[in-house]
Amino acid sequence: MIRLFRASFKFTGNYIKNFAEMSTVSAIQSEKIDIDGQLINYVKIGNGPKNIVCLPGVLGTIWTDFKPQVNNLDKSKFTVVAWDPPGYGFSRPPNRHFNTEFYMNDAICAQKFMKKIGIDKYSVLGWSDGGITGLIMAARFPDNIEKLIVWGSNSYVTQVDFKVCDDLRDLSKWSDKMKAPLIELYTEKGLQDMWNAFSDTLREIYDNGGNICSNLLNDIKCPVFILHGDKDPMIAPEHPGYLLSKIKDAKLHRYPDGKHNIHLKYAEDFNKLVSDFLLQ
Repeated sequence: MIRLFRASFKFTGNYIKNFAEMSTVSAIQSEKIDIDGQLINYVKIGNGPKNIVCLPGVLGTIWTDFKPQVNNLDKSKFTVVAWDPPGYGFSRPPNRHFNTEFYMNDAICAQKFMKKIGIDKYSVLGWSDGGITGLIMAARFPDNIEKLIVWGSNSYVTQVDFKVCDDLRDLSKWSDKMKAPLIELYTEKGLQDMWNAFSDTLREIYDNGGNICSNLLNDIKCPVFILHGDKDPMIAPEHPGYLLSKIKDAKLHRYPDGKHNIHLKYAEDFNKLVSDFLLQ
């Protein structure tokens, strides 16, 4: 687990480096909309006929998680929407309340959000936790989801999965560069409380059998593109193969040297693969 922890620690540093660059994208103005009493921060850009919604991972925001996609996907072909999930980033207050139903709650909220901004048919790009949300959306709302793209995602929790998060509980192990932007956003206590709650929730899911949405995978009817970094330290390596075996219309692309953030490290290639899949 020490080797795994070090790998995940390195990933998190790259993740936060991208977060620190968020101030450079101020030309794109965000908006807020009320969904069942929760203000959701989002951007909508482009006028292409293919609608996309980008769903960040845990603690993630538009600009920490999807800057290369929001900025660089072809706006004549795509209309790109990205949100700060409920309780993250600028979709606060309140802060995220974690419980074993939070993935399902995010999926329902995302569907209501897209409907409220006037988009009925769309594809989903979901990273990590956002991919889990996307899997649930594709199963629950098949009339709305045209295509689904997920990476760094899982439909159940293994001991490896929750142990990675558990190893990152101690913020004193995080470098200042790594945690400073998140502390600025959430405060140190807020960051600690949210990470503890997230880790506790993963452990609770694992203790109760581990299922998040595996029981829903057979209900996914839309085409699904699974991407995976073979050196991803944040999830057990069995997950992409499992998704591929359980989803009827799915294909898998691997990055042999990729880690968790393949859409950031390999942004140009990733965007081309995604665009080709969505335009097929």
